[in-house]
Amino acid sequence: MTASRFQRILLKLSGEVLMGQGQFGIDPATCDRVAAEVKEATETGFEVCMVVGGGNIFRGLAGAAQGFDRASADYMGMLATVMNALAMQNALEKIGVQTRVQSAIPMASVCEPYVRRRAERHMEKGRVVIFAAGTGLPFFTTDTTAALRAAEMNCDALFKGTSVDGVYDADPKKVPTATRYDTLSYDRVLADNLKVMDASAVALCRDNHIPIVVFNIREEGNLAAVLRGEGTSTIVQSQAA
Repeated sequence: MTASRFQRILLKLSGEVLMGQGQFGIDPATCDRVAAEVKEATETGFEVCMVVGGGNIFRGLAGAAQGFDRASADYMGMLATVMNALAMQNALEKIGVQTRVQSAIPMASVCEPYVRRRAERHMEKGRVVIFAAGTGLPFFTTDTTAALRAAEMNCDALFKGTSVDGVYDADPKKVPTATRYDTLSYDRVLADNLKVMDASAVALCRDNHIPIVVFNIREEGNLAAVLRGEGTSTIVQSQAA
């Protein structure tokens, strides 16, 4: 079963993707490349919304481990996602893609507040909507935000762009013999703790019948290939599907 059957998708990117080859921050060239791939998807007829993590700037869990109050650290991480969302908006609008950033933490000077019906209307008009500031609450990851927004936007699938081309039975960077799965059930991911996304995000997708497509976003042109059903990926879905 291929990913080409999907029309409205949520693209989840880790903040680290935007670093490019750097060790920190935002690489404009990488933003431009990802934006070009998102534009190609919209021109093909896909409706796209996005969630971008903040790990390239500040990660709440890491901050808490170093002594920050966990809630404060998570709020700092949420603000980092707003910076990434604005960077992606800039890259998309430079190439003619109408884009709206909606933040779960209101900051009217830089973006819209998150309003579900307004976001749906933007997507109906062909705009890309980027959801920032996570859920607006500490102790939730941007993976959970992606699953939540995908459910709210009635998305056909959640596409998670990572540094590997799918889900493996072990870390392929450490275990050369690791085997990639073509398809997996939600329950298998949770039972085997396969680290596709955090457990609450996987369970939310399962309960709302939203397939999770895991693919390598760092490979140029891969998003378009996976959307056509031709690229390499792993699809997490119900056993019945």
